Amino acid sequence: MRIGIDFDNTLIDYDRVFLTAARDRGLVPPDFSGSKRAVRDAIRLLPNGELTWQHLQGYVYGAGISGAVRFVGAKEFLERCADAGIETFIVSHKTQYGHYDPARVDLREASRGWMTAQGFFCAEQGLSPDRVYFEDDRAHKLARIAALGCTHFIDDLEEVFADPEFPIGVRRILLAETASPCCDVHCIDWREITAAVFGDAR
Repeated sequence: MRIGIDFDNTLIDYDRVFLTAARDRGLVPPDFSGSKRAVRDAIRLLPNGELTWQHLQGYVYGAGISGAVRFVGAKEFLERCADAGIETFIVSHKTQYGHYDPARVDLREASRGWMTAQGFFCAEQGLSPDRVYFEDDRAHKLARIAALGCTHFIDDLEEVFADPEFPIGVRRILLAETASPCCDVHCIDWREITAAVFGDAR
């Protein structure tokens, strides 16, 4: 078994950062609450909303990443894989720089720095920097999944699994609130992912 895992919104939870940044910029009311998706939907209703949303993404994924947290249960899943001798890899579609980030923060280095600060690269979790792959686009991401020989892949985006170039035979585990016909397994959290992969929720 070799497991590939997406990064953004799969291992790392940006909800709090997006909400705080949107409030600070006056893009949503001070009492607004909700997930990244709710923030996105609200901002897109504004004049030039799509561009404003992309600017906010540039900040959150770069300079604002330190405020993000890892999803509950992800650490335990990685430790379980390491204990079982299962190789894990992070494979993510992430450009080096945000298209609308005037600070030109290196998004890949920011992400690696966050992973280091969160303790991802320790023996107990079985990850190392050379098992992290950031790709320029989805096509390269799918090619990397195939080249690594992943048997399972975990992602929050159904369009990744629906892509006709997604490698045949790789078990598609969708981390999302709602299921999709393009995935093999639907999980709402990392506890369910652990159960799906290992057959229990220890």
